[in-house]
Amino acid sequence: MPTSIYEAYFPVLAQILLAAGLAAALIALGVLLGKRVRNRVKDTPYECGIPPVGGARERFSVKFYLVAMLFILFDIEAIFLYPWAVVYRELKLFAFVEMLVFIALVFAGFLYVWKRGVLDWAYGEEQEEPRRS
Repeated sequence: MPTSIYEAYFPVLAQILLAAGLAAALIALGVLLGKRVRNRVKDTPYECGIPPVGGARERFSVKFYLVAMLFILFDIEAIFLYPWAVVYRELKLFAFVEMLVFIALVFAGFLYVWKRGVLDWAYGEEQEEPRRS
């Protein structure tokens, strides 16, 4: 058992230093040993085999950011299921009811987002544009 705080955190510090040193060494080796052939084809951005169209400074749709924020939100909510699963046997029926309420609220939020049309990316002339609040 460690007797001081320094002994307790030494393995963590050693691992951080080892990881940082390894990362720096790999980057340095890549810079020192890597080939530097520059041409027009290598300098163009790769777009999954499709030639790039337009400039790199085009604006993204707000829908992109909304979906990204919703992904983070629902991902964080899914993370809350892990601690619940760990203490489920200790809390018994209380934990089950609490998780049902939590999942119902998450599902209600998902239905609200879906009904508002935030997840409808492909709307054209035959489909009306989603409502905005």
